[in-house]
Amino acid sequence: MTVLSDFTADTLRGAPQDLSEYAGQVVLVVNTASKCGLTPQFEGLEALYKEFKDDGLVVLGFPCNQFAGQEPGDAEQIEEFCQMNYGVSFPMFAKIDVNGANTHPLYTWLKQEKGGLMGDAIKWNFTKFLVGRDGQVIRRYSPQTEPQKLVGDIRKALAQ
Repeated sequence: MTVLSDFTADTLRGAPQDLSEYAGQVVLVVNTASKCGLTPQFEGLEALYKEFKDDGLVVLGFPCNQFAGQEPGDAEQIEEFCQMNYGVSFPMFAKIDVNGANTHPLYTWLKQEKGGLMGDAIKWNFTKFLVGRDGQVIRRYSPQTEPQKLVGDIRKALAQ
C-alpha cells in the first residue's frame, strides 16, 4: 500500500526532500499559484499551519504553472512573494506539474486515491488533499474550499 512517505519532492531551493520526514503527521497538500484569484488562500493556509503545527499538522505547498500561467515566477520569486505577502512559513516545494505527461508522482498517487468531482484531473490551483497520520489520503477539497472550512476535518485527523 502506497503512502505519502513513499515520495520525494524537491524543495523550493532545489534540494530533494524525502516526504517520510512528515510521517506520523497530518499533512495538507496544496497546489499553489501566486497570480490566481484564489492566491489569498495562502493567508488561510498559513493560519491553519500556525494554529495546528504544534499538534502535528504540516501544510505542503506545490507551486504549479499549469492553470492560465498563474505561477510564472522562478523559485526565488515564489519564495519572496509568499513570504512578503502572506508570511508563509510552511514548506514550499519546487514548481511541478499536477496533470499531464509530466505529472509529479505524488500527484499521480493523490489523484488515484481521491478523484475529483469531474474525474481525477486537478481542475485549478489550490486543490487540497488532507492526508492522515497513517499516510493515507482522507479527503480532497475543491480549489474554492476556504482553508478555514477544513478545521473540523483537521481536528478529527489530528485526534486519530
